[in-house]
Parts: sequence; structure tokens; C-alpha cells
Amino acid sequence: MFQDLLDKALMLVDLLVALGIVAGSVALGWLARQLLRWISRRARKTTTQLDDMILSSLHAPVVIMVVILGIYCALWFLPLKSEVDSIVRRGLLIALVAVGIYAGLAVANALLRWYAKEIAVLTKTALDDRLIPLVRAMVLLTGSFLGVLLILRMLDIENDAINTWLAGHGVRILVIFVVAMIFFFALSRMLPRVIKDTIRRSMVGRPESEVEKRSETLANILVTTGQLVIIATTLIMILVELAPDKIAPFLAGFGVVGVAVGFGAQGLVKDIIAGLFIIMEGQYHVGDVVKIADVTGLVENMNLRRTVLRDFDGTVHHVPNGEIKVASNLTKEYSRVNVNIGVSYNANLDRAIAVINQVGAEMAKDPIWGPAIIKAPQVARIDSLGASSVDIKVVGDTKPMRQWDITGQLLKRVKEAFDVEGIEIPWPHTKVYFGDSPMQVKIDGAEFGRVPPVNRSKPL
Repeated sequence: MFQDLLDKALMLVDLLVALGIVAGSVALGWLARQLLRWISRRARKTTTQLDDMILSSLHAPVVIMVVILGIYCALWFLPLKSEVDSIVRRGLLIALVAVGIYAGLAVANALLRWYAKEIAVLTKTALDDRLIPLVRAMVLLTGSFLGVLLILRMLDIENDAINTWLAGHGVRILVIFVVAMIFFFALSRMLPRVIKDTIRRSMVGRPESEVEKRSETLANILVTTGQLVIIATTLIMILVELAPDKIAPFLAGFGVVGVAVGFGAQGLVKDIIAGLFIIMEGQYHVGDVVKIADVTGLVENMNLRRTVLRDFDGTVHHVPNGEIKVASNLTKEYSRVNVNIGVSYNANLDRAIAVINQVGAEMAKDPIWGPAIIKAPQVARIDSLGASSVDIKVVGDTKPMRQWDITGQLLKRVKEAFDVEGIEIPWPHTKVYFGDSPMQVKIDGAEFGRVPPVNRSKPL
């Protein structure tokens, strides 16, 4: 009787200990979650969101794993039969593995989301932006599939054919995919830096804006081309693993199709060859203002096939490189102010020239406009004797793309200076003649012909 009471008391103690362990694991999981939240709040002060995304993806898995481990430990104190104990323990291990797989996939998904949000937007190509969703889907599907196979194996449900294929081809495909992704994303991050350093060394003494534009253009094209090569190579290698006996006929057929397409795509080949020479010769780069194929605009994007321009009305033009016969770059290394200023025929030309030169010199010393001026706008010559004015040619060098701003400000200041000096900027004049010997008069600065005096001695 006493022994029975003692056994029941011990069982009750074991049960209470097990419940205490479970409750402790729940409390520990809650503390772990609070700790992760506290770390997440601290991580928000960093310059990257990577730590925030990883920590937020681990909140739920960590709590569940801690609770499962607590239940697993509590089983040691529960008087279960060996068969039941074995089944429960296996179920807990399977649940623990499933949560671990979920946590790994969540971390991988967070890494890809971080790359798409912070890195892909900074790269010189849009190819990685388009591939990130596909890669995320492939990672989640592949990880889930492998996780299911692992759980089936833990449940002693195996398929020899699947296991054999996974052990051979599956592992190699996974390695190929992982290595390809590493090269793919590393290329978009490292190659632009290498190109920029190389261009800077080869263009010593050239303006920094030219270095930036050339490096950005080359990085955009080379990174896109390299990523396409990686994708094509990866697909071929995976096809070799999936169907090694059929890859040779596939490549042969692909070659025949490529030859046929080549004959029909001569225009495309022409565009690519023209684009290659444009890039190699550095005729223009992204960020330049150019005139090509009778279209003038800012180069927003370019590759081996076409150039994208946005004109001053905001219209976007896609110009095939093969259509470009003459490329006029308005912003290569420096730009130029080239404007005619008309003055009246009655004006003192020497005084007008001195005023214009003084205005140009003052602009070059101005703290706002001066940094954009390479050579102060000065009078070059008397350009022409127009119908109503003497046209004075004014030229000066500015930093790329600043010539229009400088020209506008120069004209404004010249107009104000002429008003102060009393130098007239004329408008079109008309002379009216009556008879053979016209006489001219001025009314408010405008010249008009006057009728010769009437001879009153003769009858009308």
C-alpha cells in the first residue's frame, strides 16, 4: 500500500517536472523572441536591412524549436511505453527538422529579398532584378522538395530510384546552381568596381564625369553580357545532368536553328557590330547628350543592340545602333557656350564688346556659376552685319551639360548690363522711301522714311 502511494507520488512528481520543463521551454521561447525583437530594434540603426530581415524571419522558428526541445526533454520524465515513447520522439525530431528546414528557407528568402531591395537596384543591369523572383521561387521549391525527401527518409519511406538520382545528378545540379548564383551576383557587384578602377587609370587627367559615364556604360553592357553567358552555361550544364543522352542532338539542332536565325537577323547583327564599335571607340556614353539618327536627347541606356534617348520634350526614342551614321556628342569632356548677341548699328561696338567681356568674366568669378565654367564666355568676333543688328559672336567652355544654363544666365546679365549702359538691342527696322531722295527720321529709336517736302509753288 505504501509502495503504491510512493509510486503514484513519484509519477506525480515526474509529471509535474515534465510540465515544468514544458512551461519553462515556453517561457524560454518567449524570452528568446523578446531578445530577437530587442536585437531587431537595435539593428534598425544599421545602414543595411539585412540583419532586420534575417532576424524577423527567425522569430517564429526559434520559439517553436525551443518548445519542441523542451517537450523532447520532458519525455524523459513521463512514464510512457517504449513504443509510444519512440513514436513521440521520432515525431518531435521530424517536427524539429521541419522547423529547421523552414528556418533555413526563411533565411535564404530574406537574403534574396535583401539583395533585390538594396543591391539589385544599384547594379548596372536590370537582369538580376528580373531573375531574383525566379531564384526565390526555385530556392523555396528545391528546399521544400529536399526537406520532404528528408522527412520521408526519417519515416522510413524511401524510393531507391529517387535516392540514387539525387545522390548523383541531384547533388551536381545543386552545386552547379549554387556556383552559378554566386558568380551571377558577384559579377554584378565586383565587375563595375574593376571596370571603374581600370577606366580611371586609363583616363588619367580626364574629367571625373567622363570617367563615370564611360565606366557606367561599359559596366552595364559587360555585366549584362556576362550574366547572360552564366545563365546559358548553367542551363546547358543542368540539361547535361538531366538528359545526358539527348544533349548532343539538342545542341546540333540548336546550331542549325541558330544558323537559320542568323540569316534572317542580319539587321540585328548589324546593330550589334555597330554597337560594339560605338562602345569600343567611346563615341558616347550613358548620361551624354547626343544627336543620332536626327534625334537629339539624353542617353538613358545603351547596349550592343540599341540606344535609348530621351529628348527635351521627355519623349523616349529607341534607336537601333545600325541606323546611326553620324553620332554628335554635345557633352564629351566639355561643352561650349556659342551664342550671337545683336546690338544696334548706332551702338559703340568697342563699348558693347567690353561690357559683354566684363559680364563673362564676372560670371566666371561667381561662386554659384563659376565652378561650372571652364573658360569664361568672351567675344570671339563680329559674326555678321544683319538686317537690323550687328551680331557679336560670344563663346566659352563649360562643364558637360552646363552650356544651356550658362547661356541663359549670360544673356540675362548682358541684357541688364546693356540697359544700364544704354546699349540698344534692336528689333527689325523697316525703311519706307517716297521719291528719289529719302530722308530718315527716328521715332522712339525706330527709323522711318519721310516723304520729301511738297513744292507749294506748283498747283496741285
